[in-house]
Amino acid sequence: MTEYTQNFLAEVKTKNTNEFEFLQAVEEVVESLDVVLQRHPEYRSAKILERMAEPERVLMFRVPWMDDQGDIHINRGFRIQMNSAIGPYKGGLRFHPSVTLSILKFLAFEQVFKNSLTTLPMGGGKGGSNFDPKGKSDTEVMRFCQSFMSELYRHIGPNTDIPAGDIGVGAREIGYLFGQYKRLHNEYSGVLTGKGINWGGSLVRPEATGFGAAYFALEMLKTKGQNIEGKVFAVSGFGNVAWGAVSKITELGGKVVTLSGPDGFIYDKDGIKGEKIDYMLKLRSSANDRVKDYADEFKVDYFSGKRPWDVKVDVAMPCATQNEIETEDAKELVKNGCMCVCEGANMPTSLDAYHILREAGILFSPGKASNAGGVATSGLEMSQNSMRISWSREEVDRQLREIMQKIHNTCLTTAERFGVPGNYVVGANIAGFLRVADAMLDQGLV
Repeated sequence: MTEYTQNFLAEVKTKNTNEFEFLQAVEEVVESLDVVLQRHPEYRSAKILERMAEPERVLMFRVPWMDDQGDIHINRGFRIQMNSAIGPYKGGLRFHPSVTLSILKFLAFEQVFKNSLTTLPMGGGKGGSNFDPKGKSDTEVMRFCQSFMSELYRHIGPNTDIPAGDIGVGAREIGYLFGQYKRLHNEYSGVLTGKGINWGGSLVRPEATGFGAAYFALEMLKTKGQNIEGKVFAVSGFGNVAWGAVSKITELGGKVVTLSGPDGFIYDKDGIKGEKIDYMLKLRSSANDRVKDYADEFKVDYFSGKRPWDVKVDVAMPCATQNEIETEDAKELVKNGCMCVCEGANMPTSLDAYHILREAGILFSPGKASNAGGVATSGLEMSQNSMRISWSREEVDRQLREIMQKIHNTCLTTAERFGVPGNYVVGANIAGFLRVADAMLDQGLV
């Protein structure tokens, strides 16, 4: 790194002590930007990088709610409005006990680049709460969502900030949040995405992130003269992203042999297809956050407390959460001859693990590129809401595939332009940065 970027990182670390996830996300991007900052001194003089690493607004608020026994609980609510240079803030809400300011800042920072890559007019944001919807009744979740939105509604709107779902925020939660926004604002608008199909949602949205990752993996394999057909995949997670990925990979002729959860992973040598894919929806909607139920249902191998990255596969697709592929996992993937790692989650690979995969010559795509199908389809939902129309499943899927192909091509052409052909990480970071940076220059010191 140059002295400028080293000093920048040192300053960010001083300002954001102990925000490990956020610092990791910033460092991963900055590693790619030296060449851009050398070619474009105007970005340095305007302190574009420094401004991009500082949220435009951080909202933190209390969320009191009452359980079914009449006891009162207090959770924290957050919304990080990171950057609005190319459009209103866009990014999901996460309800999970692990939610912290650091995690939401990392997700919001990643979202800025991800949204930029889609070329849709969307800035970056993220939000959520340390509330855990698992094990709660519908009425408890409703009370929490209504309390959460009673504060958040002041800060969002269809031309200001359009939240969506994320971990712990599915169709049920989006419905309750939307209902409370409508009640408080006296307005029926596209202020949230991920809505129900019968009241403004878009077809394909629940599975879009996984679909998009599969389409991106297909484009990556094509660069080596390969295809998804006949390839064996390891997929982690069992939620919407994994479900979408398994569905589309199977449709394209691939075979997925793993799923994972907090309890461990399953290995299904015959492949996850047909009724097994349908069973993933049952897992997702159940109160049990575990994949052992799949192993019991279909009599397949189950590995308690382990991750699926030591299974011999052609393609690894981490679709669960951040930093799930660490150093030893990367070494296992290399040893077993994996040819491609396509991130379906946000930053699921640690920096050290990424460098191991890169040095081994494995095709590697960062989540900000290959995970972008979800927010891209949210953008399509916003378009449908604005025009008061509803596209067919085939039309949404077609547009999603085109967007993922364009993101893939942008990553490769940008990487080549800046002297690192084939490096998806550098290509994605630079392409995402340039669009936002130029918009910030055009708009002055804001």
